[in-house]
Amino acid sequence: MKILIIIPAYNEQESIVQVVRDLTSQTFPPQHVVDYIIINDCSSDRTKEICERNHLNILHLPINLGIGGGVQTGYRYALEHDYDIAVQMDGDGQHDPAYLSTIIEPIENDELDMVIGSRFIRKEGFQSSGLRRFGIKILKVLIRLCSGVTIYDATSGFRAVSRPLIQLFAADYAQDYPEPEAILTAALQGFRIGEKPVVMRERQGGQSSIRAFSSAYYMLKVSLSLLICRLRGRRNIHLEGEKE
Repeated sequence: MKILIIIPAYNEQESIVQVVRDLTSQTFPPQHVVDYIIINDCSSDRTKEICERNHLNILHLPINLGIGGGVQTGYRYALEHDYDIAVQMDGDGQHDPAYLSTIIEPIENDELDMVIGSRFIRKEGFQSSGLRRFGIKILKVLIRLCSGVTIYDATSGFRAVSRPLIQLFAADYAQDYPEPEAILTAALQGFRIGEKPVVMRERQGGQSSIRAFSSAYYMLKVSLSLLICRLRGRRNIHLEGEKE
């Protein structure tokens, strides 16, 4: 079972080395081959220099693609290198790699195709601000209305996907608001999606791409994006390896 940890990074000089240290200190079952790749999204700080100096596995993008383009690059890498499972894990230190087995196991057992690490099931650890939690509840309702799937932590970037979803996301991945849109896209394609409880931490450095003053604007745009995604319906995306 080949597993790739995709770590998108933009200006994560303060945290990226510790993120990789925490990851590589984990013990995995002997049947798992676990690799990682940092996708450096043309950082303007010392992320590139620090990663290279510490000999970390990193892929540098020549221009800034944003979180969606960076993550999709990771999925394309996973597809081209024949990984069975891909896991997204942020480069800011919020996601604890101790929970990797928790979100990988349902995919390995063929129970789910996408597993999202959710901070809101047991409500332990860092819970984000009240305003963001309110926005996430709105996204939960929208996704349920559009797909019938209930996800409590739709903006969580800590998630694992199966090989068929690696294929899908390598070919077609939301660019502006990828976390909630990827859930809806997968649901509309008939994939099995679920959550597992995890404990998250506050970011160890850098700044969130969603600032407090723009949260309302973010919620408006992502809500419209989800509705447009639903109106487009079930798209028949050709995946590599499928029969015509």
